Amino acid sequence: MSPAALRRHFLSSLASLATAIPLFRPGSSLPGANAPLLGAPSPDAAPAPPASRPVLRLSLRASVAEGMFAEVFTACAGATVLTAWAIALKLGPFLVGVMTSLPFFAQFVQFPAAWLTSTFGHRRVALTAVFLSRMVMLPLCLVPWLPLTLVGQQRLLVGVAAASAVLGVVGNNAWVAWMGELVPRTLRGRFFGRRTALCTVAGTLASLVAGMFLDRTPQGDGVSAALPVLAALACGVGFITALLMARQHDPAPGGAPLRLEPQAAMTPLRDPRARQVLLYQVAWNAAVGLSAPYFALHMLQNLKMTFVVMALYSAAVAAVRVLMAPVWGRLIDRVGAQPVVLACSLGISAIPLIWLLPTKGMLWPLVFDVLLAGALWSGHGLAVFALPLAVAPRKGRPFYLAAFSTAGGLAYAAASALGGGIASALPTHFTLGQHAWVNLQVLFVISAVARLGAAFFAARIVEPGAHPARSLGGLLALLWPRSRPTPVLAQARTGSGEP
Repeated sequence: MSPAALRRHFLSSLASLATAIPLFRPGSSLPGANAPLLGAPSPDAAPAPPASRPVLRLSLRASVAEGMFAEVFTACAGATVLTAWAIALKLGPFLVGVMTSLPFFAQFVQFPAAWLTSTFGHRRVALTAVFLSRMVMLPLCLVPWLPLTLVGQQRLLVGVAAASAVLGVVGNNAWVAWMGELVPRTLRGRFFGRRTALCTVAGTLASLVAGMFLDRTPQGDGVSAALPVLAALACGVGFITALLMARQHDPAPGGAPLRLEPQAAMTPLRDPRARQVLLYQVAWNAAVGLSAPYFALHMLQNLKMTFVVMALYSAAVAAVRVLMAPVWGRLIDRVGAQPVVLACSLGISAIPLIWLLPTKGMLWPLVFDVLLAGALWSGHGLAVFALPLAVAPRKGRPFYLAAFSTAGGLAYAAASALGGGIASALPTHFTLGQHAWVNLQVLFVISAVARLGAAFFAARIVEPGAHPARSLGGLLALLWPRSRPTPVLAQARTGSGEP
């Protein structure tokens, strides 16, 4: 393969990764996994009249800049910083789980968000909702000076997180549709590949700077000075992102109201193939949700990791994930998404057990987590994006994708709350079998077992045109074949007229 072909394939893989369904993994927000990765257009978006070259060029440049600034916002107000707020305001594990799972619980507004987008237009809804989702951090700038009790400050933090989550879902729904209209199909691979790479770099650097700022700010009882400063910076950056979004063209400004028909919304439940994907989404996201919100809390409270070390950890996972994307992309083209989902799910089941090994003075076992999490979540992300698109028919596909998102998000949120309740009911430190445990490690063990059980739901998924894997032996034969089979997805799509 020529260097130019390799580059195109790599950018195409990054673009596919950029369109992945929100992923759940240990630690803080993955650099590049927020605004840019959750905001890639659907590959089936209807084409709109193309903009002139100067207008399109200006819009795409503004979109890249907006994505990079959005990563700065995430570094100042993302999952790691919210966990620091939670520790400063003495939130227990239950409230931490509820707060960090709010973006996934907010998936229930997917259908109303689609109606708002279709009624009032992509650009108008995206600008309004995204701007408000970032400016809602403003009250946190004033927390030390507001006449609130500790309970009042806790409620304010959870309320801000909830409002930001709901507005973020609405804004992302509109932004996806907007970018689907703006970016020509022929440019999507190159554009979103470069955008993702630049946003990943910006997110990593911003996370490192924010981490150093938090580490060097004196920590005392209550809220340190660093947290309100970061909240204020997040609001300022949010205002800049709104200005950059306003500079982007909307090729389809008119709104055509979408009819929210209950019959259409229930179609995925009556489709046997879609039902199997829904069952997997619910079981898998519930298994992951039991532990995922608590890895950052474990890093800060029990492993005593600094914010800089946490940022370096996230950056390392991001690097492995991006490097592995082309490998998984080629494998999905060869055998289909279902075997890759099954293989990655089985492998990811072991990741929480790695977190039983590190201690305050011994963090080197996290190297194994960096390699496994980066590699396996990369393949899982690509496959779980491709799988619903392969199962859902073109007619009614938005309802299918919204159903998958909603089911997965609600299952994750409910399991996160359950995990917090379990952790709160256990003593923080206890001894079992001559081994010292912390309560969060119990969640890691439960989650590992639940992930292993949920992984076998992937074996029941029927993907049209793919080589199915129904057992571990069949999976190994597919992933490491003695003779290379013909790429099945390309044949299936060519024969069926799929784009």
